[in-house]
Amino acid sequence: MIEVKKKNKETAESLIRRFSRRIQQSAVLVQARKNRFRRDEKTKNEKRQEALYKVKIRKEIDRMKKFGKFDDEALRNIKRKLNS
Repeated sequence: MIEVKKKNKETAESLIRRFSRRIQQSAVLVQARKNRFRRDEKTKNEKRQEALYKVKIRKEIDRMKKFGKFDDEALRNIKRKLNS
C-alpha cells in the first residue's frame, strides 16, 4: 500500500501530484487494469454441470418442437422446471 505524508508547507495540489507519481512508479494501476475483467476459470465439475444442463434443455426443446408446442413461454417454463 502506498502512503504519502504531507510535508511542512506543502500544498494539497503538490501532495496529490506526489501521490500520483508514486502510484504510477509502483505500477499498481497497471496491475489493477490488467486484472479488471479477469475471470476465474471454471472447475471441471462446473463445466460438467453446465454441459449436462445444456443437454437437458436441448432434449426438452426438441421434444416440445416435435409436439409443436415450443415458444418463448415454453422455454422459460423448461428452464424454471430444470432449475428447481
